[in-house]
Amino acid sequence: QAQLVESGGGLVQAGGSLKLSCAASARIFSVSTMGWYRQAPGKQRELVATISSGGSSYYADSVKGRFTISRDNTNNTAYLHMNSLKPEDTAVYYCNARTTIGKITTNTYWGQGSQVTVSS
Repeated sequence: QAQLVESGGGLVQAGGSLKLSCAASARIFSVSTMGWYRQAPGKQRELVATISSGGSSYYADSVKGRFTISRDNTNNTAYLHMNSLKPEDTAVYYCNARTTIGKITTNTYWGQGSQVTVSS
């Protein structure tokens, strides 16, 4: 049974917007830092943004000011709102849930991946 289920993504023109959603089980979501990673063809997977269970967020420099990560603790869902999309944002986007004890990661879960394609 999938722990994280992604939805959203698709094809958009440069300058457009898309929203990704990631639904998790309550058991995982409530104690996890949620994040989004992406992997473009021929490149390594890279961190895009994270949001802690307390609501603190982090963004990669490449998406600051354009992407917004959020979480709905009632519906156990994380979101990635992507605005002003560029062709270089084209990638498969993966939702991630990470639980920690202090600075040690205890569990990591991944979504199935969502294709985002930005045309020029």
